[in-house]
Amino acid sequence: MDRRELLKMIAVLTGGAMVGGDFLLAGCKNPEAIGGATFTEKDIAFLDEVGETILPATKTPGAKAAHIGQFMTVIVNDCYDEGDQKIFHEGIIKLNEACDKMHGHSFMKASPQQRTELLTSLDKEAKDYQKERAEKNKEAKKKNKNAKSLPNHYFILMKQLTLWGYFTSKEGMTQALRFNPVPGRYDGCIDYKKGDRMFAGLD
Repeated sequence: MDRRELLKMIAVLTGGAMVGGDFLLAGCKNPEAIGGATFTEKDIAFLDEVGETILPATKTPGAKAAHIGQFMTVIVNDCYDEGDQKIFHEGIIKLNEACDKMHGHSFMKASPQQRTELLTSLDKEAKDYQKERAEKNKEAKKKNKNAKSLPNHYFILMKQLTLWGYFTSKEGMTQALRFNPVPGRYDGCIDYKKGDRMFAGLD
């Protein structure tokens, strides 16, 4: 799968532009990604569980098998600017608080069903927020071209990184997708059966 197309797909699925994607495509670090808060081992374990709830293991490995928590820390540290880094770190706290409010305990103590209920609720909240954010940012730019954009929702960042990291990982590309490491001849008409997986290849 072409990396640029993957980022576009993720943006559509999450209702917001891919944060940090430009720096990945350019193969360089964001010069503003300096001095952000560090991630602890507990943070990485937490993010693994968030990712696994978004993309759980079924017949194929889930996000945790792709070490999604570690992937998130690399992208946040290298590709996010200071503002989005802050939003992401605060998001870990906010997600825990939301879980405590909904279920009476932290996310790490929640059952798989409780985690799914929470993230489903946060996903709707985040998509509604992103729509409102886009409209407000558009209006602000009309009045002042230099107006600062409203911040992203933390769950959008987590979901984007989960999808991005998983479908570019060895586990995601070779087991969740139909992997073709050395593309052969072009075939513009291939029979499709409902439920067939997408193709992935080295691009």
